[in-house]
Parts: sequence; C-alpha cells; structure tokens
Amino acid sequence: MPATKPKLYHVYDPMCSWCWGYKPTWDKIKQTIADDVEIIYVLGGLASDTDEPMPEMMQAQIASYWKKIENFLGTKFNYEFWTENTPRRATYPACRAIIAARAQGAELDMLNAIQAAYYLNAQDPSDNTVLIKLATQIGLDMNQFETAFLSEQTHQALLTEIGFARSIGGTNFPSLFIVNEDKKDKLVKIPIDYKDAKLTIELIRSVIRIS
Repeated sequence: MPATKPKLYHVYDPMCSWCWGYKPTWDKIKQTIADDVEIIYVLGGLASDTDEPMPEMMQAQIASYWKKIENFLGTKFNYEFWTENTPRRATYPACRAIIAARAQGAELDMLNAIQAAYYLNAQDPSDNTVLIKLATQIGLDMNQFETAFLSEQTHQALLTEIGFARSIGGTNFPSLFIVNEDKKDKLVKIPIDYKDAKLTIELIRSVIRIS
C-alpha cells in the first residue's frame, strides 16, 4: 500500500432508511477493508430544517419505503413511530448532532444511537430533545455537545459537508466513492449492492489496484 491510503467516502444521512437497511452489509465491508482504505463518513443532508408536520401522504409514502426495505433485506422497523410522533421532514438536526458528536470522537456512536432510536424505538430524531437525550446516553460531555450542537458554526459545517457530498456525486444515500490522489482516476463511484458485501469488497480492492 502507498504511504497515503486511498479514501473511501461513505455518504449517508442518519435518518435515511436505505442507510439503515444497508447497515449490516456495510458493517461487513468496513471491517474487512479497514486496513486498505481510510474510511470517511460524509453527511449528505436528506431533508432541511422545518417545523411543519409531515403531510399524511408523505408519511404513508415513507412507511411504504420501510416495508419495501423490510421485505427486500429483512430490516426491522418499528411502525409505531408514525402513531406516537408528529413527524417532520427534517434530518438536519440529526446531522448536526453527528457533527457535534464527531468533535468528541463519537460520530459512529451517535449514528448508531440515532438509528436505533428512530427505527427500533419509535423516537423522533428531528427533535433536539431526543438528540440531546441520546448524547447523554452515549456518555458525551454534555456542555460541549450542546454548545456545538446548537451553534451556527456547526450548521455552517453541515452545509459545507453537504456541498462536498454533492461535489463528488453523493446525491443518493448511501453512496460510496474511492478517492486516490496517487492514481489517474482520482474519483471512482462504487455501486451499492445492498446484500453482497463480498462483491463490494472485491470491487473496492480492484479499484485501488488499477485506478
């Protein structure tokens, strides 16, 4: 391997249901290729801030996506979310919580907590109170977390990160990209196979070798 590892950008949103469905396959991939690449998580920003309740038609549509993913991948969802909350189409709060947790080295802990809260425990990560509770549960320094989470600086950092995701082609979530500054094909998009980790691992390694 060269002195500088190729970068593998994983573009995602903590409230993206397909990202949740992809998680078991992605976990296998990242564990296998951890020595081959530098894995960098990039927030794609699925839905901007809003205080408006989600229209019932949109709620039904998203619930149907959950059912599709459940049937396709066997992923578990808690449909009580739709009756126990007043959902909003807003994922930026959860994204900002990820950035605030990242500052304490806990990006993936916060991601796991958000996904479990949303998809398994019928909690709404569009709500700041839920996100602050999750930060407490994973043991973050709460003064540091809340200051960062609610700051304009963190919001601007999110917008910058979303802009970067778009600049490399990360408009769908999840998306994977290999960036290798030492090769002629510096940016290569890796197709998402939701079921076959081995196929993706082989593809990533072949891109690293020949790009």
